[in-house]
Amino acid sequence: MPRIKIEGGHKLSGTISISGAKNSAVALIPAAILCDEEVTLNNVPNISDVDALESILIHLNADVRRTGESISVNCKNVINNKITEDMSVKLRASYYFMGALLSKFKSVDMYFPGGCSIGSRPINLHLDGFKKLGATVIEEGNHFIIKADTLKGNEINLDFPSVGATINLILAASKADGETIINNAAHEPEIVNVADLLNKMGAHIEGAGTSRIVISGVKYLHSAEEKVIPDRIEAGTYLIIGALLGKNLVINNLNSNHIMSLINKLEESGIPMGIKNNSILVNTIDNKKALNIKTEVFPGFVTDLQQPMAAYLTQCNGISTIHETIYENRFQNLPELAKLGAKYEIKDNNRKAVIYGKTMLHGNEVIATDLRGGASVLIAALVASGTTYIDDIHHILRGYEGIIDKLRNVGAKIEIVE
Repeated sequence: MPRIKIEGGHKLSGTISISGAKNSAVALIPAAILCDEEVTLNNVPNISDVDALESILIHLNADVRRTGESISVNCKNVINNKITEDMSVKLRASYYFMGALLSKFKSVDMYFPGGCSIGSRPINLHLDGFKKLGATVIEEGNHFIIKADTLKGNEINLDFPSVGATINLILAASKADGETIINNAAHEPEIVNVADLLNKMGAHIEGAGTSRIVISGVKYLHSAEEKVIPDRIEAGTYLIIGALLGKNLVINNLNSNHIMSLINKLEESGIPMGIKNNSILVNTIDNKKALNIKTEVFPGFVTDLQQPMAAYLTQCNGISTIHETIYENRFQNLPELAKLGAKYEIKDNNRKAVIYGKTMLHGNEVIATDLRGGASVLIAALVASGTTYIDDIHHILRGYEGIIDKLRNVGAKIEIVE
């Protein structure tokens, strides 16, 4: 099996360019189903999650063409085929086909989505929202049949500002009769990206990026083109790496407004950064200050960066804490970090991690427990003395386009070996 080999301790200089956002691309691609003509998406990352979505589109008889970083999807001849379990479980974002196919065909037949095992990730908010629009949901284990004679706009109050539920309900409501209002909607930039695409198709969506989104349903959606926004999680991951090993390291093609919560924390820790509109120059320092981090919905500190940040905190002087408020199983990377020398405690029913720094990290054999947990051990391995081998690297590769080449090009000693 392939594994990542890293020789740690090397300073990093040069430029890393950020790819299109995974979390946007995996929603924009299913959204293309709603178009009655052709959609072109640009700046699409070359990752396995995108490959999995393309396979589902082809299964639905869509005409899919990929050229470089662009994907064109023509859905004129789409068939509402059942999405099989082996297709659904490859990634969490397969659930966006629920909203898209329900909107287009008034029915969908598929299985519960997959993705990383980082805690309970129910889709009850999605399903309750579909019911509010007039759909009937039949659950048979992990098999879902969702159908409606017609979808009718309604007011939907989300119990939690879920990104997935917000996007799925936007998709479902885009071709519903009348007006739909989503209250307590999530604010994340990826939601705005999806709404922008749909509006370019001819949808009527207002308020994306705020707590109240209003969708007026339409009957027909025409051709459109949209660019995937820069990946804020990828940008944050490389910024954390730069804070540990950077020597005039530039992270470009990013939107700094999307990662201000991370930038503020790194500056609080003492890291000097030169911030421009679409790039950040970052340098490491010797004496990094310990931090207290609490994950929150956007624009708060994003949960997807707390695992990478845990590796950073091992190199800070003093006691740091991470309060995880989104997922209850997002500290499974910490035992792997401990194999590299990290010292930590878990408290408050697995909701709080205490990290004791600064510790000397050393090479070892570890596994990528999930996508961002994999990024966490990769970051630690870059810092550690000696050589580290990371197994289960498919988790990392499904979310970070060209990560090996990007790091090697700025001076990291990293490669994939058998």
